[in-house]
Amino acid sequence: MQNSAAHRLRLVSGPEGLSFILLMIGVVLKSTTSFNPVPVLGWVHGVLFIAYVLFLCQAWQKQRWDLKKVALLLVLSVLPTGGFFAERILAKEERGERAAAPVAA
Repeated sequence: MQNSAAHRLRLVSGPEGLSFILLMIGVVLKSTTSFNPVPVLGWVHGVLFIAYVLFLCQAWQKQRWDLKKVALLLVLSVLPTGGFFAERILAKEERGERAAAPVAA
């Protein structure tokens, strides 16, 4: 099991993306019905977004990523469904790192 900053970032990127989509749906519901889930969804999304940014900063420092990759991951965090694409990018990198590790004989 991975315990790196990049792995934590990958684990939070999917829920952050989902919370963003649910928040947008909540805004529509608030505007069109008497149901208002925005206070709860906004809080949940805010916590997940802050965790995403903190984990991104940690991964940037520990993995020594270039600014282009960090900027891409940051932009993905503010786009609808971007968290899912960030998770996919990070999962591919994680698999690549495992494949490059030396195999014990």
